[in-house]
Amino acid sequence: MALKDILTIIDLSGSQPAPKYALELGRQYDAHVTGLAIAFEPVVPAFAAAPMPVDYLEAAHEQAVGAAKEAQKQFDELARLSGDKSESRVAEILTGGPLEGVLQHCRTTDLVVIGQTNPDTPEPMRELLIETVLFESGVPVLLVPYIGVSDYTPNNVLIAWDGSSTATRAVHAALPMLGKSDKITVLVVEKKTEGTGGQPGAEIATYLARHGLDVTIDVVTNPQTGIADTLLNYVSDHANDLVVMGGYGHSRMREFLFGGATREILEAMTVPVLMAH
Repeated sequence: MALKDILTIIDLSGSQPAPKYALELGRQYDAHVTGLAIAFEPVVPAFAAAPMPVDYLEAAHEQAVGAAKEAQKQFDELARLSGDKSESRVAEILTGGPLEGVLQHCRTTDLVVIGQTNPDTPEPMRELLIETVLFESGVPVLLVPYIGVSDYTPNNVLIAWDGSSTATRAVHAALPMLGKSDKITVLVVEKKTEGTGGQPGAEIATYLARHGLDVTIDVVTNPQTGIADTLLNYVSDHANDLVVMGGYGHSRMREFLFGGATREILEAMTVPVLMAH
């Protein structure tokens, strides 16, 4: 798959690590980059004793749209400096409400780039936004650490491989980026000590080799920590600059809940993570 169309969620404040990463990808792959700023409309409590003043609602709406347009201007300037083919949009949604208005923008792109939740300057609904885009858009998602990155070209890529359909989709989505990397490691974490009847990860390594990629397989057997900590420790020890993995979750009461390992990785990640569901 060629990487020709990228959408990035613009932060309402801060240094814009995700849009910067998306624009650099756009430069490298000659891709069109769309920046989407979200205006979060205020919620009117249903239990309010009296109707909310119209002036208050209008002021809150103007403030939300103004913040989104200011972020949009910041993206436009970053895009101008990068020289990328780009455009920017503003989507208005109700705070705490459905995100279909955002998903409509995400479904017709190759990749969605979004920033990790920043505990110092939290964005409205950021965690729910990440989950919904990952599980509902049908498009791979690249999460960028809120601390930013020092190198926008992944050279040392780690593939977290478990043979699942979600990991498979993530690998397919990552092929354009894998083709530019210098080192690719397929990491298999086996909780059981007994053999599996062959070299774990051999089939995906063979598949990637047929794409002209040089791949190393590393197997961690019966780790002393959980899957998330094992993966995070591996990244730290081996200086990986991109993780490719599947994302797990299930639907209940219209809320999307991450699997434990997925959530822990996204909370503690220090390098970009490309995920698919």
